[in-house]
Amino acid sequence: MALFKCLGFKLRRCCGGVPDAKVSGDLEENEGGSIKLGIKRLFTCDEIEKFTMNLSRSRLIAYGGFSTVYLAQFPDSTFAAVKIMDLRSERFQRVYKQELDILLQIQHENMVKFLGNCDNGEEGMLVFEYVPNGTLQEKLHSVDSKKLLSWKNRMAIAFQLAKAIEYLHDKCPLPIVHGDIKASNVLLDKKFNCRLCDFGSAKMGFSSTILPPSATANRVMLGSPGYTDPHYLRTGIASKKNDIYSFGVIILELISGLEALSSDNGERLISKAGIILRDAKKVEEMLDPKLNGNYDLEEAKAMVALAGFCLGDSPSIRPSASEILDTITSKISSMSFLFSHDQKI
Repeated sequence: MALFKCLGFKLRRCCGGVPDAKVSGDLEENEGGSIKLGIKRLFTCDEIEKFTMNLSRSRLIAYGGFSTVYLAQFPDSTFAAVKIMDLRSERFQRVYKQELDILLQIQHENMVKFLGNCDNGEEGMLVFEYVPNGTLQEKLHSVDSKKLLSWKNRMAIAFQLAKAIEYLHDKCPLPIVHGDIKASNVLLDKKFNCRLCDFGSAKMGFSSTILPPSATANRVMLGSPGYTDPHYLRTGIASKKNDIYSFGVIILELISGLEALSSDNGERLISKAGIILRDAKKVEEMLDPKLNGNYDLEEAKAMVALAGFCLGDSPSIRPSASEILDTITSKISSMSFLFSHDQKI
């Protein structure tokens, strides 16, 4: 597991004000201290410190501008990931509450499982299942990646990610826009099944479209460079179709093995891929050379065509997640066993 340099983010101990509370009607802990997946509980600060070896550097998984992620080990030796968020501003408090509210509403096999939370007033802590095989970003683009993603793996990941997006958009009590679909937010388990994660940018509302704040408000734009819908950047209007655009970029990554935004020169993948989006005869020229010819060219052409629809300039002409699933089901014949039996790879 790759570890990153610690930023010196430390948990401030305020445990005296946090009781060993349970989430009413929704807690179940086995003998030995294991936590059942699907069961949410309220952890204490002492537990978080114990499970992470006092936030040891050796347990650091990743860090960002507003959060740090540690590996936790429960008493029964199972693992979890603890995301610790700074709550010392109203904005961060809103982000934490918003993410927590959404996590309590969702459960899907292709999304990282939320186990519970803890907050002490200055930090908010979200506890998730630990998904051990890294991210799609690492598997596609890291020179240190030890196992190549096969064509079958890539098509299955696209299908499973579309299932997760469909669930958020169409099968939750209120539609949810993820807001930051990208390869580094797609975790992979040992069998390369995908788990969508990081709901810090997600929006849950009364409709599929969320209007921007007033012109006088400070607007915080969602998404990540290379993945963000240009229509959203122009208008500030968040909608389901923002996620569809980002999914289209991920299709191109799966096909080409190229980054959404080049770390070498900052060029966007959608610019590089313009030629294959316009001319299907050019698709083979852009297929990931690491596949060594082990792909289905007709399926690649079908997926590139699907990406083209997802990346359409007007959100209204982009397909829904359900339509994406229908297209993959009908066009990707090598994955028919997955569709017919809903099996995992």
